[in-house]
Amino acid sequence: MKRFTIFSLMMFLVAALMLPVSASAEKTLKIGLGDPIDSDQGVLALRFKEILEKTSGGKYKVDIFPAGQLGDEQKMVKDSRRGSLDGAVVAVNNITPFSKSVGILTLPYLMQSFDDAVKATTGELGDKWRAALIKEAGVHVLGWAYSNFRVLTNSKKPVKNLADLKGLTIRVPKNAIMIGTWQALGAEPIPMAWPETFTALQQKVVDGQDNPHITNYTMKFYEVQDYTSEVHYLFSLQPLVVGEKFFNSLSAEDQAMFTRAGIEAQQYNLLFSVTQSETAKQNMIEKGVEYMEIEDEDQWSKLAMEKVWPDFYESVGGKAEVDNVLKALGR
Repeated sequence: MKRFTIFSLMMFLVAALMLPVSASAEKTLKIGLGDPIDSDQGVLALRFKEILEKTSGGKYKVDIFPAGQLGDEQKMVKDSRRGSLDGAVVAVNNITPFSKSVGILTLPYLMQSFDDAVKATTGELGDKWRAALIKEAGVHVLGWAYSNFRVLTNSKKPVKNLADLKGLTIRVPKNAIMIGTWQALGAEPIPMAWPETFTALQQKVVDGQDNPHITNYTMKFYEVQDYTSEVHYLFSLQPLVVGEKFFNSLSAEDQAMFTRAGIEAQQYNLLFSVTQSETAKQNMIEKGVEYMEIEDEDQWSKLAMEKVWPDFYESVGGKAEVDNVLKALGR
């Protein structure tokens, strides 16, 4: 009996040693998205998944949960910080409640081009926001989605100038700067969670909302919106974040793999956004949405900078901080 037991134990150990190493080392990451999988958020996450799974040789797998399956974006930030979720791609306005200094990136008309958006998220400025989010929000930025400007859609009337905004109710995220911006411009902003937005538009609880062309198309807002106005008040940046505690638990080699995957996914997303934004706009038009340019956007910009910026200097670190960012952008 004793010999049989020893023999059985030896066979068990041999069998265990013969198991593939990758099977025992494999970890599956959960990454949440607020938008659908075919959005620019999805493009960033899918590219990150592809690169990380390949470079890690199967050590890491990535499962993506789009369209708010894991909760709204602010919840996903909290869950990533506490470690109950590995990571998420979220709009920068939904991460600023946890990191006030990053709120600079939501000041209206701060960024006025794709070039500004890239400068704001790479080099010294990119390092600045990464450090701020680690310290203040407990999350680590791996890459950014460049989602283009948040254009205005609505079902009530054509909007071509400031006067047209009067009486228009607009769904906005729970972000004080964005709320203040639309108030200053003359509209009536209504804070609302992202998962509730489509139904609110469909039921006419609000007249409109603002998001980039790609988001508007992938969310099928053409089904509930009649007009699109090409506004440039806010460039939508969406960071891919993982919990800082999780990132610190990785080996130096694995941290390098994650960082590389995030940077390459960011570069891929930039190309996607530059080329596909116009396609999404045309798709909206083909679906019957009337498109229009803004006739007096210089007035929108002037009003926003004079009325909105001073109200939020203190919350984003002071006027000097804003001036430093403007200088870094070449303005």
